[in-house]
Amino acid sequence: MIENPTREEIGQILKRSKRIAVVGLSDNPERTSHSVSKAMQDQGYEIIPVNPVIDSALGVKAVASLEEIEGPVDIVNIFRRSEFLPDLAREFDKIDAKIFWAQLGVMNEEAYSFLKERGYTVIMDRCIKVEHALTK
Repeated sequence: MIENPTREEIGQILKRSKRIAVVGLSDNPERTSHSVSKAMQDQGYEIIPVNPVIDSALGVKAVASLEEIEGPVDIVNIFRRSEFLPDLAREFDKIDAKIFWAQLGVMNEEAYSFLKERGYTVIMDRCIKVEHALTK
């Protein structure tokens, strides 16, 4: 069963986080990934677009995969379908990142168990923009 941190814990995570890698970030302003990430960027977070099919988003050069990111990442925020989460969890495990966050409507028990067994904080089926608004 997927169990998210409490809203208070999520608030603390957002307060201490600075760098958010966004998997599946679109360069199309009409897409949810773009509007949510822009809102977080406007709140002062550094956004790293992770999408092999775009050059850049929100004025930042995109990387093709999590493993191409230089330096540590506080939150990996995922805008991909739930079936992609197990592969993304394995990739996440190879980089210096703290929080695995799957957006609203995105969840996968296999990925959750894999990450929890390795001691990671996992948030699934929650919108980072909504949680930020509710906890600031």
